[in-house]
Amino acid sequence: MKLQDMIGLAVFDVEDGKQIGKIHDFMLTADWRITGIELEGKGLFSSHVKMVAWDDIVAYGEDAIMIRNQQAVRKTEAHDIQHTYLLGPGKLKDLSVLTEEGLMLGHISDVYFDQEMGNNIIGLEISDGFVSDIIEGRKWLPCTEDMSIGENAVMVPPLSEQRLEKAIYSVNG
Repeated sequence: MKLQDMIGLAVFDVEDGKQIGKIHDFMLTADWRITGIELEGKGLFSSHVKMVAWDDIVAYGEDAIMIRNQQAVRKTEAHDIQHTYLLGPGKLKDLSVLTEEGLMLGHISDVYFDQEMGNNIIGLEISDGFVSDIIEGRKWLPCTEDMSIGENAVMVPPLSEQRLEKAIYSVNG
């Protein structure tokens, strides 16, 4: 599954069957794990975000995310969030992907995780620009322990260019 496809999905409380909100973003750690989801609704001048920890998610699919109950929604300080997928200063989307030798592989356009494996990120979809995406398609780079998220780039080990594969899904913008 791709994180971009889940942005905007409805989040439901399984106890009451009530829609709690919609996914606004994902919270991630430096060791390539999803820790939770951020819900829409952060105030313009608020430093808090509404989040649901990954452990409080009962099920997720193509149409909705199911959480235990409304108590699973917590407020957290925005500056306490280490990395996100889509928004904020620590976002992964659009970060450069560089090898340790200084070779630019492209920019992150999406992040993949395997529903069967829980919250581990398994790969990055990399764009090399619009024209290249149209002609060659986007590339997919499997995540490894020796990849690190930096302030301005994701650093990947030498020879990562040889591990690039054609993206699993077609370009969708």
